[in-house]
Parts: sequence; structure tokens; C-alpha cells
Amino acid sequence: MIVDAHHHLWKPARNDYDWMRGAPDILLRDYLPDDLAPVLQRFGVVKTIVVQAAQTQAETDFLLDLAETTDFIAGVVGWLDLESDDFGAQLSNYRNRPKFVGIRPMLQDLPDDDWIVRPKVMRSLEAIAKAGIAFDFLTYPRHLGHVATVLEEIPGLRAVIDHLSKPPIGSGELDPWRAAIERVARFENVYCKLSGLITEADPAGWRVCDLQPYVHHAVACFGPERLMFGSDWPVCRLAGEYGDVLAATMRALPAELSADARIFSRNAARFYGLKPSD
Repeated sequence: MIVDAHHHLWKPARNDYDWMRGAPDILLRDYLPDDLAPVLQRFGVVKTIVVQAAQTQAETDFLLDLAETTDFIAGVVGWLDLESDDFGAQLSNYRNRPKFVGIRPMLQDLPDDDWIVRPKVMRSLEAIAKAGIAFDFLTYPRHLGHVATVLEEIPGLRAVIDHLSKPPIGSGELDPWRAAIERVARFENVYCKLSGLITEADPAGWRVCDLQPYVHHAVACFGPERLMFGSDWPVCRLAGEYGDVLAATMRALPAELSADARIFSRNAARFYGLKPSD
């Protein structure tokens, strides 16, 4: 009974996916619930968290509309403008929408690595923490120092690091990612997603052994109580299909955790506040 804590859905004709310019053809098509449903059924995935892929409020509305008519979507991590003067009003409005469970800015795509610690953004993060809404950090290792600053200043923020913060798996380098992720993991309210790993490895020739040092270090830092599985579908299709991601995650974990219900369902449900009926 698996919960996929991280996947995407999109419709390129909506025309707000800036990253799609120059993207590989395999991503430049509609990916909607009907495309994913048979895949989930095949692998025993019962619920999912769909995560924004465009930095617009229209994207959040698009995903929430899909969630209203899609049983397997248990939660939506959307985008809101953390620098908006009326952020508080926006947050108040969206937190009452069914299945709205979190917020994610795309920090990896922003020109300023320290954007997240701007005073106005920090005030919005304080509002998110007070509201009890989850927050996804989409980062590279170079951002993790700023993430730690946020966590020190706003200890009540319930946060998760997407994709292990995208370590350079393709080159096999562990440092400085290793120490940076360990520092962030010291904050007990922070979780981490085992997601997006095969695309950070060599997409054409990755092996499970390439992923293992990073996954094992994440286990050592966060423990099985604060890790969660995410497919990163359909982005994962750059390097493999859904079943490849699931199998690689299971095999990259220490053997005793290869099918651990905490990592593959319970932690995501707890972190995003999913109800049994979701």
C-alpha cells in the first residue's frame, strides 16, 4: 500500500511551464490523471501527492481542480507568491481548499541563491508555519546553508527536502552535499524525499550502486521516520519508467528498509496530514 509523495501532472498548452523551453520531447506532452492511473494500479500505489511544476497561481488552481475529480490524489503542493503583499490573504484562501496540503517555490530556478532568506519571504514562511502548512524545498546542495538559516529562524516550519537536494550522483561526489544535508537533518521537523535520484545519476547508464551512498547517508541523517518515497513521474522518464524508480529506491535502501511502510506510505501521510479518507 504505497503513497507516492512526489509526482507531477501538466498540460503544456497552459503555457506557464517556463522550464519546458528546450526540454526533451518525452516531457513535452500532456501528463494527466488518466495517464498515471494504470501505472499506479500496477504497482500498488493507492494515494499520491502532486507537486507544482509552474511558478503561477494558475498552476495551483489547475492541480486543485484535477484533485477534486481524481480519487488517487490525496494532496496538492502548489505555488503561491511568497513576496506578495497579500500573501496572508492568499494563504487563508487556499488552506480552505480541499486537498491543498503544501507550498513549493522553485528555488533551484531562481537567480538568487539566498532568495529564501529575504525579509518578505521569511515573513511569508512564518505565516506558513503558523498555519501548519507543509513546505517543500526544491534545492541544489548550494542552497542548503540558506535552508538551515530558515529552519533556525522559523523552528515551527514543517519542511521537506525534495530529491535529497539533488546531489551530484552522476559524478559520484558526496561532498559538500554530505555535510550540508546532515546539518539540515538535525532539525527534527524536517523530512526528506527519496525522489528524483535516477535523473541526477547518469540517465543513460545509472545503476543502483550509484544511488546507494546517497540513500544510505540520508538514512543515517534522517532515519526511516523522516524519509518518504517519491517517483518524480513523469520527469523520471528521462532515465527510467515508474517501476524502475520504485525498484531502484527499494534496492538502494538498506535491506531491512527495502519495503518499510514508514518510507513508502506512513511518513508521507503524517507529514502532509492526510486523512484515512484522502
